[in-house]
Amino acid sequence: MSRYAVITDLNRCVSCLNCVVACKEANGVPIGNFWIKILRVGPNPKYPGATYPDVEMYYLPVSCQHCERPACVDVCPTGASHKTENGSVQIDHDKCIGCQFCVMACPYGVRYLNVEQGVVEKCTRCYQKTNEGELPSCVTACGGSARFFGDLDAGYGDFRSRLDENGNNISLLDTSYVKPFTDDQVYALPDSGNGPSDRFILRNRVWR
Repeated sequence: MSRYAVITDLNRCVSCLNCVVACKEANGVPIGNFWIKILRVGPNPKYPGATYPDVEMYYLPVSCQHCERPACVDVCPTGASHKTENGSVQIDHDKCIGCQFCVMACPYGVRYLNVEQGVVEKCTRCYQKTNEGELPSCVTACGGSARFFGDLDAGYGDFRSRLDENGNNISLLDTSYVKPFTDDQVYALPDSGNGPSDRFILRNRVWR
């Protein structure tokens, strides 16, 4: 089974919300609900006791982490929440009874109940696209080339972003677009035993 993930270069994210808009358009996300939320981390002091302007901040896009060991799947009484062969976590609306056990179990607060339909929804990582070898809408819409999609087991070189001026997908290792990074500059959201899949690159700032 592949370990597909989204890697976000937080030094490039400016919170333009293109990913949020593209996600809502592609998936028909209802008004007032979001499959991607952009959190502002900071401003925080660069060193103990520092005050403005010696502060730092970054934007953190958060969506379903399509965990390796998803708690939402474990608590689902009907099997509506399940893992697919490409490693993503999906919801079968025909089986979902809207009990919201999965909403309560998710450590990242990225699921919600669609009241009109009576089912739980969340990021599908554009399963209909990625299952055919395409990129998620949030990745192709990122004008800053901050978001990349690929297989963690295949290494960083497998991750691709939007098309460049020559019509080629930008690689995460293309130094003409992406500043070099080291493994200790790659982070994941807090792991409560679920194994979040997405990764975040952050250079010269404190991960919080």
